[in-house]
Amino acid sequence: MSTLLEQIDALTSESLAEASALADVEALDVYRLKYLGRKEGLLSRILMSLPRLTGDEKREVGKRANALKVAIESAVARRRQVLDDVRINAELSQSKIDLTLPGTPVVRGGLHPLTRVMEEITDVFIRLGFSVAEGPEVETDDNNFTSLNHPPDHPARDSHDTFYLKEFTDGAGRPLLLRTHTSPVQIRYMRTHTPPVYIVAPGRVFRHENVDATHSYVFHQVEGLAVDTDISVADLKGVLTLFAERLFGGQGTVVKTRFRPSFFPFVEPGLEMDISCTLCGQKGCRVCKGTGWVEMLGSGLVHPNVLRAAGCDPEKYSGWAFGIGVERVAMFKYGVDDMRLFYENDIRFLENFA
Repeated sequence: MSTLLEQIDALTSESLAEASALADVEALDVYRLKYLGRKEGLLSRILMSLPRLTGDEKREVGKRANALKVAIESAVARRRQVLDDVRINAELSQSKIDLTLPGTPVVRGGLHPLTRVMEEITDVFIRLGFSVAEGPEVETDDNNFTSLNHPPDHPARDSHDTFYLKEFTDGAGRPLLLRTHTSPVQIRYMRTHTPPVYIVAPGRVFRHENVDATHSYVFHQVEGLAVDTDISVADLKGVLTLFAERLFGGQGTVVKTRFRPSFFPFVEPGLEMDISCTLCGQKGCRVCKGTGWVEMLGSGLVHPNVLRAAGCDPEKYSGWAFGIGVERVAMFKYGVDDMRLFYENDIRFLENFA
């Protein structure tokens, strides 16, 4: 046994001295196999003599051998770390990257202002108990016009106002179209749900209009619909007034509303809602054109013909609806005077909303 212990001690001195002189990672691998290789390693050869020893001798030799194995593996790890540091420092010294310079700041993105406003509008009505409904952007003439009480000769049906997809038709052979408002969602929803119905329908719509500071081929709307028993104009005005206060009020800002009579084929009576200009406090500015009021949305009681077309009995149910232009709200909310800015994807403009 003394001979084996002497061999292990000699191997310890030899291996540790050799480890400190290794010059590269490849030499480290060769070194480890030389001493710890399973078959040909010098330590493994010594341990082959263990079966000839007694129990106490095996424990003593095994203890020394394990200590040597741990020492060699630790020496390999330390030397590998030293070699890695030398390599990295050599690469950095030749690199053009100056690690002492401050890092490039990461610019955080954000929701597009139109997306943000549409979510804010929708969230107000969700908190009031409304559900969100969606529908396709390609619609039938019936859902987009006929069921919404548009007569056959209504100017909105003309091709200079509506985008028709002449190569695609509905079951009656009439061309499909890109919806001009999100009101068809109301028709689709009422045909598959029994009142009471309280929904908002946010989405993208299309109209054949000249593009300028306040008009675009593509824009966004949030339409709302409430159908139930004993619904009146008072309910409509109360909900929309509360909506305006929650969306534009806060931090000492008082928002007033006023309603004016207007005409829309799918409601009777029709109303337009104005809100007090919060940008100038009703003193008169460029946005409100000096009037102190800003037009915000159209609304009214659902026309009985629309209820019938959707399968609701107008003698039993009544309802009200409204339509909000998202771009109009965003322009007023952020003081933007040209709708086209929202679609030009100029990062200098959009980063103001991040």
